[in-house]
Amino acid sequence: MKGTQPRRRGARRLERLFNDISVRKKLRYLYYFCILVPIVLTDAVILMSLIRAEGAERRREMADVASAVQYSLSNFVEGPSVIAKTIYLDSSLQDFLEREYASPEEYYTSYQHIRNVSVLKGISGIDNTVITVYTDNETLVNGGGFLKVSEVEREDWYRRWLKSPHDTQFLIFGMEDDTRRLCLLRNLNRHSDDKDHMFVMIEMNYRSLVRNITSMKYPYPVHICWGDWTVICSDGPNNVQELFTVFDRQDEVGLEETFDLYGETISVRVLQGTNNVVAALRDNAGLFLLLIVFNIITPQFLMNLLERSITGRLFRLGDVFNQVDSGELVPIEGETGRDEIGALMNHYNRMAVRMNDLIDQVYRNRLREQEMDIARQNAELLALQSQINPHFLFNALESIRMHSILKSELETADMVEKLAIMERQNVDWSSDTNTVRRELEFVEAYLGLQKYRFGERLNYRVEAEKECEGILVPKLTVTTFVENACVHGIESKTSPGWIFVRVGLEDGFLCVEVEDTGGGMEEDEARTLEERMRGASIDMLKGKGRVGVVNACLRIRMMTDDTAEFSVESEKGIGTLFAIRIPLEKTERTE
Repeated sequence: MKGTQPRRRGARRLERLFNDISVRKKLRYLYYFCILVPIVLTDAVILMSLIRAEGAERRREMADVASAVQYSLSNFVEGPSVIAKTIYLDSSLQDFLEREYASPEEYYTSYQHIRNVSVLKGISGIDNTVITVYTDNETLVNGGGFLKVSEVEREDWYRRWLKSPHDTQFLIFGMEDDTRRLCLLRNLNRHSDDKDHMFVMIEMNYRSLVRNITSMKYPYPVHICWGDWTVICSDGPNNVQELFTVFDRQDEVGLEETFDLYGETISVRVLQGTNNVVAALRDNAGLFLLLIVFNIITPQFLMNLLERSITGRLFRLGDVFNQVDSGELVPIEGETGRDEIGALMNHYNRMAVRMNDLIDQVYRNRLREQEMDIARQNAELLALQSQINPHFLFNALESIRMHSILKSELETADMVEKLAIMERQNVDWSSDTNTVRRELEFVEAYLGLQKYRFGERLNYRVEAEKECEGILVPKLTVTTFVENACVHGIESKTSPGWIFVRVGLEDGFLCVEVEDTGGGMEEDEARTLEERMRGASIDMLKGKGRVGVVNACLRIRMMTDDTAEFSVESEKGIGTLFAIRIPLEKTERTE
């Protein structure tokens, strides 16, 4: 009993954990961990087994190819080896080579005789084989297949031959300054191991060996190498007039067999060609495609159907429940199915019909009465507002302006005109936006009135690019910053000052700058004001301080979805610069 309680508590915790996971994720986890992962692992095991089997088969084939090439090469050299042995056993030829000749004529007579009675008569010219006998007998005359050793004493191959511990030596030419040749050397000195006394060189037909190798049509490329040099390759040129090339395809070698051929170490390198995995996939493409279709695509398709069947209807239920706040329960439309979820949806539809009837009976009439009361109050408010007509104010100002003109008080008339412009702007709130052009007209009217107040202490300049004039900005926002420059900048300074208003376009932004050469602010005060501008809110408007600037920034933030940028640069005694950057994509433009 004690052991079962912890298990039950663990099961309950696990159940609560699963209850917090969405149905879609539960179905996905079930599919991934119970179906897809086991299938993928099983297919991977099968794939690896096939690849290993394919690799073993390819290695066996490459081993067979290497053995066949080794046999062909050994068999090719075996013929010259037999010829060399036959020459070695010919006693008449030995006597001819060791005899001292009194004159070239005596040598020539003996030479004609030995050509007819020795083994040279039967083997000369076999398979284009060139046989040359070397001896240290200085009474011989060079030519006709017989040469003095002194003729080749400086050759590299002769030095290699002397250093070789073998009586028979296989030599390869064609690495540096010679054409491609394959030769077999054998010591003919029967009485000692002194190889420089008498030996035979048999030059084999290189082209014949190339034909033998390339005609076999091996399933893999084969390179016969001597050290780092490629002597013969089955997949490339084998021109006898060209030097051997360095083997540089080590990364492609699938199998290398090395054997000794009459004193030389020869390597047969079989290239693996296409990668084993690629070959296995290609050879078993049908099986892999079948596994993918039945083990991945089909279960995934069925899983998607099951998921849409369950989660799709649950989402429909969630959508209608989210519409409860609208005051009416919306019935679920369309096919609901016959399973448990379908039954739940049908029960909801019956509940929605019943609840809507109750809402109509209990609440609908009360809401209708409240709407009628609100409409009546709005009508009364509009009636009161219609009694307050501001036009009398504008008519009065116009009468004063005309009277001033008639009395030639043009300065007073200009002031009244600017005041009328400002009052009309303040009264007309049919729209919360102004074009840049109208906003700057209002700014110039305001600065004109302030000019009468400050006199020579105030100078100003208003500039705007032509492309900006039709863009809409919140009404009186630029004017608020200009007013701030007058009150906190110019008013606090006894010497003449300037106010600059600049509006332009820059990198996709509408840039508004209001700069004054007034008293300026301390750095801490400027940073505090900048933070208030960036975080402008309704609560800030209830406090004290520069609420006008905060109000303007708040309206700009609301119009631009809080994407506008604000900055303040100020220096005590020098002046202040307010900069506003509004993304053009958040603005509207009039014709």
